[in-house]
Amino acid sequence: MTTEPDALRTLARTHLPADLAARWTGLLRPAAHLRPAGAADPVVGRLGGLPRLPEGTDWPVWEGRGPLGFVAELDCAALPGEELDIPLPADGRLAFFYYGDEDDDALVDTADPDTWAGARVLHLPPASADAPVRPAPPGLTPYPELPLTVHMAPSAPDFDLPALTAACGEDAFPDAFERAIWDHQSGVAHQIGGHAQAVQGAVEIVVAHGALGGRDVSWEDPRLEEEAGRWVLLAQFDSDEDVDMMWGDCGALYWLIRPDDLAAGRFEKAMFTWQCC
Repeated sequence: MTTEPDALRTLARTHLPADLAARWTGLLRPAAHLRPAGAADPVVGRLGGLPRLPEGTDWPVWEGRGPLGFVAELDCAALPGEELDIPLPADGRLAFFYYGDEDDDALVDTADPDTWAGARVLHLPPASADAPVRPAPPGLTPYPELPLTVHMAPSAPDFDLPALTAACGEDAFPDAFERAIWDHQSGVAHQIGGHAQAVQGAVEIVVAHGALGGRDVSWEDPRLEEEAGRWVLLAQFDSDEDVDMMWGDCGALYWLIRPDDLAAGRFEKAMFTWQCC
């Protein structure tokens, strides 16, 4: 993905009338884009490896299925939280776990609360880089470890996002612009905050559907659009060959949360969804 600060605005000016470009760029949100850390880059977290779980904190397990895989850990104090528009914790670590057993066909389904134990986010206390790691439970192979650095850049709303339709109208954007945004967002995309880079439509709608009752709720329910506006992206982790992470067919994992729950540290209220091609 290209992360030059003005790339999205340039695309809007190139493809859209001035008024529509202004409305669209008004919906851009700051995002912390995570990328592999070079030797001179500040490290803000890591993909894979083993978690540094404090004493008394159990490795997350989906009862009846098995332990969750450790996806990522991020240092809240190292993230540019003041540049984001979500209330991240000022300190501590966010650790993300997901049940991705390739030998088990069980899937975490946002519409089925019985599966929600297959994805977790934990807010852990600070830990030094040399703090001991927790060995993986028997039978669980950790993902390779990859240190991450961060780059701030705007993020674009999904074309199915209700807030975009409300601001710009139905079918407002030419195909050339939508293709240009898709090309801009191509490549591996790990991210904190901002608009999610969806694979199959706005993830906010999917999470809203689950929050309202999942399988008991019609996708045509008029409450979905309002509920979708109550959720923000906490984190997105893409498929990444560098760490042997493949979510379905080149998919991505998403954790969303309501801003008031995030501000209060109620990470158990976060909701998970995933999409693939």
